[in-house]
Amino acid sequence: MPIPHHPSQTELDTLCINTIRFLSVDAVQNANSGHPGMPMGAAPMGYLLWTRYLRHNPANPDWFDRDRFVLSAGHGSMLLYSLLHLTGYGLTLSEIKQFRQFGSHTPGHPERGHTPGVETTTGPLGQGFGNAVGMAIAEAHLGARFNRPGLDVVNHHTYCLVGDGDLMEGVAAEAASLAGHLRLGKLICLYDDNRISLAASTALSFTEDRGARFAAYGWHIAEVADGNDLTAIGAALDSARAETGRPSLILVRTHIGFGSPHRQDTFEAHGSPLGAEEVRLTKERLGWPTDPPFLVPAQALARFRMALEEGKRAEEAWHGKMAAYAREYPAEAAELGRIIAGTLPPGWEESLPHFTPLPKGISTRLASGKILAAAASRIPEIIGGSADLNPSTYTVLPDGGDFQAPSAVAEDRQGAVGPVWGYLGRNIHFGVREHAMGAILNGMAAHGGTIPFGATFLAFSDYLRPSLRLAALMGLRVIHVFTHDSIALGEDGPTHQAVEQLAALRAIPNLTVLRPADANETAVAWQMALERRGGPTALVLSRQNLPVLDRSPLAPADGTKRGGFVIREVKGGDPPELILLASGSEVSLVLAAEERLRANGVRSRVVSLPSWEVFESQPREYRDAVLPPGVTARLAVEAASPLGWHRYVGERGGVIGVERFGASAPGDVVMREYGFTADNVCRQALRLIGREGEGA
Repeated sequence: MPIPHHPSQTELDTLCINTIRFLSVDAVQNANSGHPGMPMGAAPMGYLLWTRYLRHNPANPDWFDRDRFVLSAGHGSMLLYSLLHLTGYGLTLSEIKQFRQFGSHTPGHPERGHTPGVETTTGPLGQGFGNAVGMAIAEAHLGARFNRPGLDVVNHHTYCLVGDGDLMEGVAAEAASLAGHLRLGKLICLYDDNRISLAASTALSFTEDRGARFAAYGWHIAEVADGNDLTAIGAALDSARAETGRPSLILVRTHIGFGSPHRQDTFEAHGSPLGAEEVRLTKERLGWPTDPPFLVPAQALARFRMALEEGKRAEEAWHGKMAAYAREYPAEAAELGRIIAGTLPPGWEESLPHFTPLPKGISTRLASGKILAAAASRIPEIIGGSADLNPSTYTVLPDGGDFQAPSAVAEDRQGAVGPVWGYLGRNIHFGVREHAMGAILNGMAAHGGTIPFGATFLAFSDYLRPSLRLAALMGLRVIHVFTHDSIALGEDGPTHQAVEQLAALRAIPNLTVLRPADANETAVAWQMALERRGGPTALVLSRQNLPVLDRSPLAPADGTKRGGFVIREVKGGDPPELILLASGSEVSLVLAAEERLRANGVRSRVVSLPSWEVFESQPREYRDAVLPPGVTARLAVEAASPLGWHRYVGERGGVIGVERFGASAPGDVVMREYGFTADNVCRQALRLIGREGEGA
């Protein structure tokens, strides 16, 4: 017997909702792969949100003041693809039919930049939730910076659809805690509370009171007992939009695989096609034609396509407001246009400090702090912070103020870095939440209008690696400052001493890793990071002081822009018999070793390789000029795992690296005990050229 349409739904509502359901079901069945259950259960809330609440223009997915929608439960991608197709984003029905096929615009999980209208790449659960928090932070900050009385030119909501798996993940818990503290009232999360995970019922693993948990975080909570009740969902959304002082979680009790006679409320509906017979039975039960597949009734399509005209009017109204804004605040309007375009202020690089040669030197983390402060004084869209490590990572913006809820300005703010500026502040205190920090930075970058940065120790980059990987996949301009980069950090010991992390970061496609050798190379590295628009950058910096190199006999620090360069050449122009390679803090070490080798008659070239990724992007002719194929005696020195270095030293070369965990002792002692001395470099170099046992 067919299921009658819900009392809260008109016949047109039901037709539209079932169109979403069966586009999803048919696409999954056609691909013989995917997750049909979530779109079937969540279709009513998706329909209501996209047709009555979401302010968007399908004809211009990049309109800046649009509402953002994040499908954090990315496995339910066909829900999003159905909505994008139906509302007119240019995602054709033929693309729906190519769901999960090579080269299609409907991949298994939503991908930013690949499908029009997809705000962020989701699939790894909890990430989209964290991204949504970042988007809400960006909106709040830009609104505080640019809005004027009667002219709210940045004023939109961030909506996020989450599932049970999202709320199980620790990254979501971290992000939710911070969002509640920051009182992000324009963040609204719809929770698809179907109580089924991929493997079983959530009764086996997830029985906490989710509403009470989020209430404790400081969130507004609303509950909808029936996921098909459009009236109740609408009332909950209205209450969430009215609550401006807290983010909102709406718990919507849904049924996974709704309408399926044998799969509804079972884990079988989560991650597998229903099967041809079950598809037929489900269509019959919901009163849907069993043939043809991919049916889009004209009446339903007309209702969805109203989004085009409504979106056009909304965007035109915004442009009208922007025109009035530009007349009254021309400088601010020009600045807003610049940051929306993602360009940097002209001449900003003139602010970067230059460091005079200094044998004792300074740490690259301290130099980085000075550089960041100088750059931020000229680039106001730089905003970020650390995972409670500002005093150690030197990532405070001295004149930036603390990013806090405006109502916190009047409260006791003991220990604040500087004046509390509400949402205008640029110092974000992420707390000890590295993973949420990474996901939030991604959301801020995806939103646009900000250049976000975050900082922690290099050893703890593992905590945010999933977010960093997604930033690389999406090509987001996010800057990560990783300090305390090796065993040289000393007494904190092996738990804090990075060993394998450099190799792990270098393995991520589209992540640029920069490990500068001194303060001036650090300035160049920051310039590269800020100018890079196609992906994230990791700045890997020392805790210990490093000499500020005298560049008069060496190559300029600008060589960093090529990723690898000859920093010291053989005197007299003779060809080298040995090449010494290093990155970061070990460059000064191999320069000292080269002086000894030269005194012993060894013709050595020193090559600095601050970024393998940038070096590999150079023309073959340049790379061969730096590392001549005919010179096979090569020794690389880096206080990290040697993994990967053999691509540069070859079979005959050697690597002085770290192949075990560190130790707790003063940093210079640890480095000496692990073989990072000029004596050992000379010894290993002489062995490579067949002069083993000679002094140097």
